[in-house]
Amino acid sequence: MPSDRTLKTMNGLHRALLKISGGRFGWEAGKMPVLELTTTGRKSGQARAVMLTSPIQEGDTIVVVASRGGDPAHPAWFLNLQDNPDVEVAYKGAPKKQMKARVATAEERARMWPLVTASHKNYADYQTKTTREIPLVRLEPRS
Repeated sequence: MPSDRTLKTMNGLHRALLKISGGRFGWEAGKMPVLELTTTGRKSGQARAVMLTSPIQEGDTIVVVASRGGDPAHPAWFLNLQDNPDVEVAYKGAPKKQMKARVATAEERARMWPLVTASHKNYADYQTKTTREIPLVRLEPRS
């Protein structure tokens, strides 16, 4: 499983690519759009940003996967949004939008998980590495 240091390094390199290319490169990875998700740290109260991919988009809703590479622990960003679902999302390089995060219901996950794993087999592999059910998170526009 990736360490926190590895994940932070990968995020830093991704941001550097975006900056160096003037945003021309880095908004797609693994045939998925990339977004920057900013949560509020559950312990620090500070803004915490992470680069993520989105295997599914449904209208204005963006779906992300809290896989952490199949680690037995949830990613920090997921724990943060559980405490405070108000997030900011920069999607495909567009200006940040205020959104609300919520974990997909059991019915939504049952419908979406096969779609995710059919086109992105790495997620199915991650699920085999952990006993926790990997959550799907819906990022929805605030009303």
